[in-house]
Amino acid sequence: MELLVVSLMLLLASCGLSLDNGLMKTPPMGWLAWERFRCNVDCEADPENCISERLFMDMADRLAEDGWKELGYEYVNIDDCWAAKKRDSEGRLVADPQRFPSGIKALAKYVHSKGLKLGIYGDLGTYTCGGYPGTTLDYIELDADTFASWGVDMLKLDGCYSNSSTKALGYPLMSKALNATGRRIAFSCSWPAYEGGLPPKVNYTFLGEICNLWRNYDDIDDSWESVRKIINWYSSHQDVLQPAAGPGRWNDPDMLIIGNFGLSYEQSKAQMALWAILAAPLFMSNDLRAISMKASSILQNKLLIRINQDPLGVQGRLLLKGKNNIDVWMRELSLSTMALVFFSQRTDMPYHYTTSLSQLNITAPNVFSAQDVYSEWVQRGLDIDTKFTVTINPSGVVMLYVYPERKLKRTQG
Repeated sequence: MELLVVSLMLLLASCGLSLDNGLMKTPPMGWLAWERFRCNVDCEADPENCISERLFMDMADRLAEDGWKELGYEYVNIDDCWAAKKRDSEGRLVADPQRFPSGIKALAKYVHSKGLKLGIYGDLGTYTCGGYPGTTLDYIELDADTFASWGVDMLKLDGCYSNSSTKALGYPLMSKALNATGRRIAFSCSWPAYEGGLPPKVNYTFLGEICNLWRNYDDIDDSWESVRKIINWYSSHQDVLQPAAGPGRWNDPDMLIIGNFGLSYEQSKAQMALWAILAAPLFMSNDLRAISMKASSILQNKLLIRINQDPLGVQGRLLLKGKNNIDVWMRELSLSTMALVFFSQRTDMPYHYTTSLSQLNITAPNVFSAQDVYSEWVQRGLDIDTKFTVTINPSGVVMLYVYPERKLKRTQG
């Protein structure tokens, strides 16, 4: 263990003190294949939904043509099961020739032609989680160079089929290798999720120096229970997690599953609101070719996206836990504004919650307004002691954008 610590210190010194790509100053946004399409490689039986260049070109088309790109959804991210089962004669990763006949470089060119960015998946181990060639320590520089030569814009590096020592060496090495390519490639690290997500096994200060974002916890599933489990884990450990996040370095609670099968309309609004409060990456994993108008309206909510993308980059916190099974979250935003979320973990009926900012121990300007992010209803002329009531549906949220009235008037004038 002492040798490993010494090696890491030397490696950190040789890497410089940061992932020098200047990327992701606000949480990244886009689309990611895994939760919705998993490792479906049967293109003969299911050509529209298998992991193939066709799928990713379809999603790039939808992002570019259906209003997503303009809102900030710019990444089209490949996940596992894209590669051939063996590397080529020079040891390089290659895409499966039947499912990606044009190759990843051509796919990147197509995605870029739409004004979007392409992300790809790798695994710091002997195999990927789906059993495809992994990136062992000996292949890190070669794989980084390969991704750069293809025009890739982001790498998600998973951690199956490796151990803690390999991860401790490999993630910093890949960060260094990506920098050395000369191409600005964002780096998503799954390292903490494999080490329990908490100190002392996870050093978030170090992660912030080598990664742009990182998975902290379990994979999300298409269920409300999975979403609740993630939210409650983040709130339970917020004193560790919240200070770690900021411009260029984000905690990642995993994909948005809005538009799939497991969430109701109220639960979908809750996931989007909590992800915005957490300053989380907004990577949808759904079928944009068949998404409903209701789901789209949540994912394309401009004020909610503006809150998520606030340049201050402060992750929100849970203020009050479980009074009548209502949790209250707050995120500090730029220009003396803030966002509040009243989150119901009730299962019975709508709940009327009456409070004031002073009761929530929040300081505020003398006069402020509160806008409901989903309904757009605005309550004006409030002060810090003014009582207000929100009605939260079971497993739902009310999200408020709170701003000083005078500042709003100046910006509108």
